[in-house]
Amino acid sequence: MSVTGAQPTLVLWDIDRTLLYVGDIDRQVYRETFAAVVGRPAERLPTRGTGVTMPRAIRSLLLDNGVPETTVPELLPRMVELLPKRLAAHTEDLRSQGVLMPGAVAALEAVRDHKHWMPTAVTGNLKPNALLKLAAFDLDGYLDADIGGFASDDDHRPALVGIAQKRAQAKHGAVFTRANTVIIGDSLEDVRTGLEGGASVIGVTSGKTTPDELAAAGADIILDSLEDIARLRASIEKVTARPE
Repeated sequence: MSVTGAQPTLVLWDIDRTLLYVGDIDRQVYRETFAAVVGRPAERLPTRGTGVTMPRAIRSLLLDNGVPETTVPELLPRMVELLPKRLAAHTEDLRSQGVLMPGAVAALEAVRDHKHWMPTAVTGNLKPNALLKLAAFDLDGYLDADIGGFASDDDHRPALVGIAQKRAQAKHGAVFTRANTVIIGDSLEDVRTGLEGGASVIGVTSGKTTPDELAAAGADIILDSLEDIARLRASIEKVTARPE
């Protein structure tokens, strides 16, 4: 995509509960990975729908299940390495049990087809996990994963905005700042990612977070869903048309 002669906009999509929902599959993968690495079942699993990065969720999983903190630096990388392999084993489950969020495909198409918008992902998923989920729902063609930010890059999610901006700049030759970057997501962590990382935030109430909670956290605009394409487009234009 050429950005010559126009103000480009970097659109950062969250994945889970914004574009798709995989139900209990992620938690099952955590169970299997914990058991394989630690050698016993996990009694407590990560909280659903928080949006935290997978490495941080794994760290909490280990500590919440009585793993000594001194052994976490050894076990955590092993779990991070195994997690995508365990998710890949559930590819058919992703297709049969997962669901697309209302309006997701049309919204992705609208952003992808806009001449000056560049869509990618900023997500708490490890990159292999993100790609597996997107491919399972045939969504991978709507996002440029090469310029995205993933938990594989940094476990501090706000840092992923800057990573995506630098990758987009390297690929397209344009500078990306808060003025022309927007994140679209459903969780408080998505809002924090934008505010601290350097992006405007469009909150979508497709997850566990209420409109009031998204507003209180600092989301610039809040949508009930992705189904109103005209409003989505207008929202992106509004938050990226103001001076930095």
